[in-house]
Amino acid sequence: LPPVVDYSFCKFRDGFRSRNGLVHVKNPHLDSMDEDVLYHLNLGTKTHNLTVMFGDIKFVCVGGSPNRMKAFAQLMHKELGLEGDGKDLKDICAGTDRYSMYKVGPVLSISQHGMGIPCISIMLHELIKLLHHAKCHDVTIIRISTSGGLGIDPGTVVITDIAVDSSLKARFEQVILDNIVVRSPELDKDLVEELLNCSKEIHDFPTLIRHTMRTYDFYE
Repeated sequence: LPPVVDYSFCKFRDGFRSRNGLVHVKNPHLDSMDEDVLYHLNLGTKTHNLTVMFGDIKFVCVGGSPNRMKAFAQLMHKELGLEGDGKDLKDICAGTDRYSMYKVGPVLSISQHGMGIPCISIMLHELIKLLHHAKCHDVTIIRISTSGGLGIDPGTVVITDIAVDSSLKARFEQVILDNIVVRSPELDKDLVEELLNCSKEIHDFPTLIRHTMRTYDFYE
C-alpha cells in the first residue's frame, strides 16, 4: 500500500469537557483519590505539580516513534520562536521506557510506544487524566501517523473524519468489566474543516478528508 500521512483529530466534547472548557473525566472517584499514579508516563499527582508542568497545554500531538516525536517537538520549538535550538529538549517520561514526552510551549509531543490500539489506548487513558489533573482547558489532540492508502496517491495527507473498524463499521467496541461498551469514532468536524482550509496554503502536499480503518494487526 502506498504510504500516506494520516491525521486523526479530536477536540474534547461533552464527555471530557465541562462548560468552562476544562478537561473533565467522568470518574466520580478520581478527585477523592489520595494519589493518582500515571504509571506508564512516570508521573503522579503527589510526585509532580501537574498544573505547573502542564496547565498551559493547548495541543497534544501523538505519534508512534519516540525519535519522530522528538523531531516534531524540535520543529515546534523552532516554529514558536522559543529560545535556544531545541536540541536539548528533556524527555519528561525518561524514567520509563514505555513512552516519550516533550513539552514545547503549549504543545505536548508524545510517542505512543508501539503500534496498535492497546498502546495508544493506555497512553490516552493516562494522558486525559493528566490533562484533567493539570486543569487544562480547550485542548486539541492530534494523532499524526503514516498509513496505507487505497486509491490515494503516495504522499497524500489524509485528515480523518471517521475511524472505522476492520468490518468497515464506524464504532469502537471495548469490553469493560464484562460489559460491551461501544463508542463513536467520529472526530471533530469543525476542526477537520479548519485543518483542510489551512492545508490550502501549503501547495506541496495534496490533502483529503477520508475515513481511516484501524485494526489489531498489521499485515492481515
